[in-house]
Amino acid sequence: METRPLEIGPAGLHTARAIERIRLALGLTQHQLAARCTAMGRPMTNTALSRTERAHRRCDIDDLVVIAAALGVPPTVLLSTGARLAHPRHSATDACGGAQGVLLG
Repeated sequence: METRPLEIGPAGLHTARAIERIRLALGLTQHQLAARCTAMGRPMTNTALSRTERAHRRCDIDDLVVIAAALGVPPTVLLSTGARLAHPRHSATDACGGAQGVLLG
């Protein structure tokens, strides 16, 4: 049985970048964030988190919710809006910059 190639679209790329940017803004390592997720009842390894941040692994809804909680942000902060889908690099910076301001400000 052939497996489908992993295709992650603009929203997934934005989410992956947002997770990494906010994690770094908080000064957390991947290991620390994965441990927080595990402590919240969603077992996650730092390898799984790394693959998610590099868009080599899909971030399912359960992962998204617990990662957002572990980062202390609403899940919507990690998601892009329809207007931002055309430019994931810019939207990741814009959305995460705003989230970082809230987190750090």
